[in-house]
Amino acid sequence: HRFHHWIIPLTLVVLCGIFWIQKHGTAGIGRFFGPIMVFWFLVLGGTGLLQIVQNPEILRALNPIYAARFIVSNPLLTFMILGALVLCVTGAEALYADMGHFGKRPIRVAWFAMVMPTLTLNYFGQGALLLANPAAVKNPFYLMVPPWALVPMVLLSTVATIIASQALITGAFSVTKQVIQLGYLPRLRVLHTSVRQTGQIYIPFVNWSLFALILLAVMLFKTSGNLAHAYGIAVCAVMVITTVLTFFVIRYSWKLPLAVCILATGLFFVVDLAFFSSAMLKVVDGGWFPLLIGFGIFVLMMTWREGRQILNDKLRADAIDLPGFLEAVFVTPPMRVAGTAVFLTAEKGAVPNALLHNLKHNKVLHEQNLFVTIQSHEVPWIGLDKRLDIESLGHDCWQVVVHYGFKNEPDLPRAIQQ
Repeated sequence: HRFHHWIIPLTLVVLCGIFWIQKHGTAGIGRFFGPIMVFWFLVLGGTGLLQIVQNPEILRALNPIYAARFIVSNPLLTFMILGALVLCVTGAEALYADMGHFGKRPIRVAWFAMVMPTLTLNYFGQGALLLANPAAVKNPFYLMVPPWALVPMVLLSTVATIIASQALITGAFSVTKQVIQLGYLPRLRVLHTSVRQTGQIYIPFVNWSLFALILLAVMLFKTSGNLAHAYGIAVCAVMVITTVLTFFVIRYSWKLPLAVCILATGLFFVVDLAFFSSAMLKVVDGGWFPLLIGFGIFVLMMTWREGRQILNDKLRADAIDLPGFLEAVFVTPPMRVAGTAVFLTAEKGAVPNALLHNLKHNKVLHEQNLFVTIQSHEVPWIGLDKRLDIESLGHDCWQVVVHYGFKNEPDLPRAIQQ
C-alpha cells in the first residue's frame, strides 16, 4: 500500500516510453519478445500448478455439473458475471491483425501448445488458493507467489504487458493502413521502420492519438479494476462484430447457402451476444468510454467515405474523356520531346490536369506517355500476374491501371518498370 500512490505516475512513464519508441521500430528488440513471452507463460503455468498440487480439490471444477447447477440456481447472477468472465480471453480482439502478420497456423500452435494450457493452470491455481485462503481474493494472482518473488513477478508482468501492448499498437498501425487503402480514412503519413520487413510500419497520427486516448483512460479510470468494465464491453463488441462480418463473408463472398451460414455463425452469435449483453450492464460504470470512441471513429470513417464518393462523382462528371481529347490534340500534333512522361490520374479515362498544363505552357508532348491510375480493391492480396492492365490509346500513349489489395504494399515505380 505504501507504493500505491506511485502506480499512476509510473504507468504514465511506461506509456510515454512505449509510444516514444514506436518511431524507431521494434525490429531490434523484437527478437527478445518471443522468449520473454514463453518464459511468462511458463511462470503462469508453474505458479498455478504449484497451487493445484497443494489443493487438488479445485480439479472438481472440471465437472460441468457444478457449472450447470450454478446457472440453474443463480440465472441472474450468471448473466451478470458473463461480462467479467470474458476478461479471461482479452487479447483475442487483436487476432485479426495477428492473423495478417503470422497466419492462422502459428496462432493455433501457440494457443493450444502454450497459451491455453498455462492460462488454465493459472486460473485453476488461483481458484485453489482461494479454496485454501478466501482472504486472498483481494489479489490472488500475486499472492500465489512467495514474498521473495513478488518484485520479480511484478517486473515480469510489466514487461509482458508492454510486449502485449506493442502487439496491439502494431496491429492498430496495420489495420489503419488497410482502412486507408480501402478509402475509409484520409491518407496519413506511413513510415517504414525496417528495411527487411514491409509490415513494420509507423503512423504518427495513430500513435499519438492512441497515446492521448490511453492517457485519458488512465486519468479517468485510475485502476485496472475500473478499466475492466470498459475493456469487457470493447472485447465483447469486437467478437459480436466479427461474427456478424463472418456471416456476410461466407454468405456473399464465399456464396454458401443461407442455412449453412446461419448454422456456422448462429451459435457463436448467440454466445457472443450473451457476453455483450452482460457487459452492457456496465455502461454507466465505464463501458461508455469504448462505445463513444468506437462510435466516433465509425462516424469519421463513414463521413470520409461518403464525402470521397460525392467528390469522385463530381470529378467524374466534370472530367474530360482522355481518348477523345488525345484524338483532338493529334489533329494538329504538338512537338514531341525525348523521354517518357507519367501522368497520375484518379479516374481511368480522364484527362489529368498535369497534361493540360503541360500542353498549355510547354506546348510539347513526350515520345511516350503513361496515364496511370491506382485502384485499391476490397481483397487482401492481388498477385503480380493481375497487377497491371495496359491499354493502348494510340500515338505512343498508354492507359495503365495498377491494382492493389488492401494488404499489398503499393510500389508505383516498380509497377511502372514492369
